Amino acid sequence: MNRTKSYSILGFLTLLNVLNFIDRQLLSSFSNYIVPDLGLTNTQYGILSGLAFIIFYSIMGVIMGAIADRVHRPKFIALGVVLWSLLTAASGMAKNFWMLLFPRIFIGIGESVLTPTALSFLSEHFPRKNMGFVAGFYYLAVPLGVTLSFYIAGFLGPVWGWRNCFYALGVLGFFLAALMLLFKETPKREDAIKNQTIKHVLTKKIFLESIRELRIVIKESYPLRMTIYGSIAAHFILGALAFDQLWLVEDKGFDRAEILIISGSIGLPAGILGIFFGGIGSDYYTKVTGKGRQMFLFWCLLIFTPFILLYRLTDDTGIIFFSMMFLGFFQWGCLYGPITSSIQELAPEKNKALVLAYYLFLTNLIGIGLSTTAAGIMTDILIANNVENPYSITLLAFQLLAALCLPAFYLAGNASSLSAKD
Repeated sequence: MNRTKSYSILGFLTLLNVLNFIDRQLLSSFSNYIVPDLGLTNTQYGILSGLAFIIFYSIMGVIMGAIADRVHRPKFIALGVVLWSLLTAASGMAKNFWMLLFPRIFIGIGESVLTPTALSFLSEHFPRKNMGFVAGFYYLAVPLGVTLSFYIAGFLGPVWGWRNCFYALGVLGFFLAALMLLFKETPKREDAIKNQTIKHVLTKKIFLESIRELRIVIKESYPLRMTIYGSIAAHFILGALAFDQLWLVEDKGFDRAEILIISGSIGLPAGILGIFFGGIGSDYYTKVTGKGRQMFLFWCLLIFTPFILLYRLTDDTGIIFFSMMFLGFFQWGCLYGPITSSIQELAPEKNKALVLAYYLFLTNLIGIGLSTTAAGIMTDILIANNVENPYSITLLAFQLLAALCLPAFYLAGNASSLSAKD
């Protein structure tokens, strides 16, 4: 296996994922600009940030996962990048809720291609023992993408306007999609997909076969089910975090441009450290203890959750406040490597993309999509009833819901270790 080639693939796919998360986060980062400009309610904003994107991202993700297991993956990834980039640019032309709704729907379809296909592709270029690191490195895109989105909104937003920022990112996506076409499929996959086209894969017979295989895999693997359940719960707060910048401005009193830059400056190092800690740490923890990576997550979240709750409750806006903001970003960084590498380890070789897509389907639809929309509705109700600090209350409530992941990860970690012994 050519290590230079493998790491170049990892690096470029991570770059695409950075763009993916910039595009995904951009609406939230510009929330203090877009909400008043388009006259959106919190409920409408919650729909745009949550269900409008997530429903189609999640549903189409399962279909895209089935396709990705049977087609030329670099070409398929390039197609997805072109689609979401075109619609990111189209979002910049929105004049009202409805004109922003439809691009958000189809951006979700385009972005659903990337992660199942990319991680399936990467699993054939790296040994299993290093997949915690690989998945963690790929998910460096989360802190990098979110931070760059903050910087774009904080530095360029007041100068360019939010619309021009959306246009520019659309153009960048087209360029990166063209570069993706330079990568080749693995020889093993090239032989397997001869005469296979997306049209062929989407036939009723092939699709139903994929769904039957998925049902069997999920039914037979208890640790896989518990890992997915835990991830769904953990993402309850991630969905509600679409309102984080509104919370910082409306409830905490920060300037909208200033706090974007501060959030990015704290989130970038914290997220990167968390990514490496989660990826490398879970590899080491599993090697030393023989337990599943999910148990590593259990201990991380058990330790950090009380501090994150305090972050939402404190009146401090100084060093204590920003220290806990750092811990929040660090905690989220810890999640990505262990969860996705666990999914990859527990999935059969021929169904890796499909199983990962199913995981993303449930996690994003329930964990993020419903929670974002519910958070918007809850905030509007609190505001209508003149409740003080409505965003604080909403975010605290969803943080408590997210703690339901703890028993699920504990059970998954123990079950994974027993499976390994068997």
